[in-house]
Amino acid sequence: MKLTKFAHSCVRLDDGDRALVFDPGIFADTETALRGAEAVLITHEHPDHMDEAAVRTAAAANPGLAFWAPASVVAQFGDLADRFNAVEPQQQVEIAGFDVRTFGGQHAVIHPLVPVIPNVAYLVNGSVFHPGDSFTVPSEPVDTLLLPLHAPWSKISEVIDFAIAVRAPQIHQIHDAMLTDAGRAVVEANVSRLTGLYGCTYTYLATGQVREL
Repeated sequence: MKLTKFAHSCVRLDDGDRALVFDPGIFADTETALRGAEAVLITHEHPDHMDEAAVRTAAAANPGLAFWAPASVVAQFGDLADRFNAVEPQQQVEIAGFDVRTFGGQHAVIHPLVPVIPNVAYLVNGSVFHPGDSFTVPSEPVDTLLLPLHAPWSKISEVIDFAIAVRAPQIHQIHDAMLTDAGRAVVEANVSRLTGLYGCTYTYLATGQVREL
């Protein structure tokens, strides 16, 4: 399986002739990420994870493209109801030939005055875990964790504790578009050093970089 990192939280997995895309948001080159894909997994409704215009453009360009998302996202696409599938936590479904398990249910708290919205985390082929905007720890082992490196709702100690709790051998960053290079270096140095004490290897993936899993 091949993992391609796009900007922010957009990631693509390719397995032979099949491909699925996580969170095609406004910071990413969604046209490239979605080209030729069979399925899209959306964790939640925020535009940095789901660019509605890009989703509609991709759906029009590829009649076979299907979408999985929380019900709150599905409701925004009533005219594409036959293409959208609502998912909840604790489900196991086959999507484009991939085994997908769902976890979580809620977005991390941004502020007590900001309503909490649904957020579904996805584990693909028992290997790659995308938590969206949450620190949901899956109930089974994970090979590769896509780690939300920085967010308005997080602090570095929470990021590190989450990575340690998941204990994936390999960690790559997501949710990093709002960091400067200098800021990212500081965060990554701490994440790499402290998760390394628990047998995890943190590896930065640049936008467009591919890793064979």
